[in-house]
Amino acid sequence: MKTVNPKETKTAEVHALLLGAIAPRPIAFASTVDEVGNVNLSPFSFFNVFSAKPPIVVFSPARRVRDNTGKHTLENVESTREVVINIGNYDIVEQMSLASTEYDKGINEFIKSGLTPEPSVMVRAPRVKEAPVALECRVNEVISLGPEGGAGNLVICEVLLIHVNENILNGEGKIDPYKLNAVARMGGDYYLRANGDCIFELPKPVRNKGVGVDKLPDFIRNSSLLTGNHLARLGNTEVIPIAEEVEAFKLDPLVSYTLSKYGRNEAQLRIELEKLAKKLLDDHQVLAAWKVLLLMSE
Repeated sequence: MKTVNPKETKTAEVHALLLGAIAPRPIAFASTVDEVGNVNLSPFSFFNVFSAKPPIVVFSPARRVRDNTGKHTLENVESTREVVINIGNYDIVEQMSLASTEYDKGINEFIKSGLTPEPSVMVRAPRVKEAPVALECRVNEVISLGPEGGAGNLVICEVLLIHVNENILNGEGKIDPYKLNAVARMGGDYYLRANGDCIFELPKPVRNKGVGVDKLPDFIRNSSLLTGNHLARLGNTEVIPIAEEVEAFKLDPLVSYTLSKYGRNEAQLRIELEKLAKKLLDDHQVLAAWKVLLLMSE
């Protein structure tokens, strides 16, 4: 494994490694105004949410690595203490990227990118009409992380109003990730579109107290077919099926077929049962997978 000491490495290389490794990153599409009302619009992928009460989001306009200059967004939030964090999605990703162009101060990136400014309610900066979500924010604090090129500036923002396009909500009034069609930054010129097969569900362990991987039988934990993710899925189970449940599962059509076809060859039967359990785990049928795996111990 390659080991890099940031203190002994060029900033540009450290920057590229960090952005390539810490990905995907959400994007704060920040709209601001200066003291005389000039509008600025720019995306930042050093961004996330840190609190719900109070609602706090943080983004960081970093000093440019090549020449150690600051960005207009930073100047604006320091002087006005306001910002709108627009959430860009795939529908406007190229316009959002265009807005990152280093235009001269005073140039309106709404105009350059072809996006529509929508008046905000509680702050002076307009929000992006095409954005699925927009957060009107008061800037509570700006923390400089260093004076050199590549140094970030943490802009700590308190969310005053949240605007959500109703078209991205599901029947429960929550944001549907497929309808949001979000994008995120990877390293270099790469982005991620959070849709299709990129989105998957994973039950949160906080909903139960699983037995843990350490409690799995050795023949399961040492499987050459099951991955660490498979083992964790099994370990997230609170109660391991009892012998009666495993015995009854032999009547399942697929299990019955497997036992009948390979029952005379013990080694092959174990292989086929393990394959079946893997498929069940991939299909999120964890309890059924447990029962199939426990049949291997008989």
